[in-house]
Amino acid sequence: GIHVAKKIDKLGMRASDTAQIFFEDVRVPCRNLIGEEGKGFTYQMLQFQEERLWGVATALTPMETIIEETIEYTRQRKVFGQPVLHNQTVHFRLAELATEVELLRSLLHRAVALYVEGNDVTKFASMAKLKAGRLTREVTDSCLQFWGGMGFTSEVLVSRFYRDLRLMSIGGGTDETMLSIICKYMDILPRV
Repeated sequence: GIHVAKKIDKLGMRASDTAQIFFEDVRVPCRNLIGEEGKGFTYQMLQFQEERLWGVATALTPMETIIEETIEYTRQRKVFGQPVLHNQTVHFRLAELATEVELLRSLLHRAVALYVEGNDVTKFASMAKLKAGRLTREVTDSCLQFWGGMGFTSEVLVSRFYRDLRLMSIGGGTDETMLSIICKYMDILPRV
């Protein structure tokens, strides 16, 4: 039968349950078979490019949101009698992060356009996922810093994004896996 082990307590993405599922002596009727028997792993590997592109797409809005919320918060928060946002280091950093998010959007659009045309986008999907994973960490860490102690509370969105978006560098293949794939497509490493 099917046995679901206990729920795994995770650091982030707490609204999405995660558990180990064990299948023992389970029979699937032919009418319920999806694809060819024994090809499940291959199908999973093929869908990774779509999953990675989807992951990148879903990370863009949260990053933009947290940058916008940080701009508003630092506009209101005063240190030494002036808004934190008036500090050149702060507003330059926020402008730089917004630029990086826009560059990631351009890479995603290119990869999706190539995918829709029927091209192999493994290299571009891997590049976009790598950049998204690193950029979500960079955006949330920088913005949380500008929120000061308030950013370390559960009362503000930046702390949730800091926690939850960390998965972007792990789920669907780690940063290191993305780098290995990119290297293979650049003919730095042999393709297996």
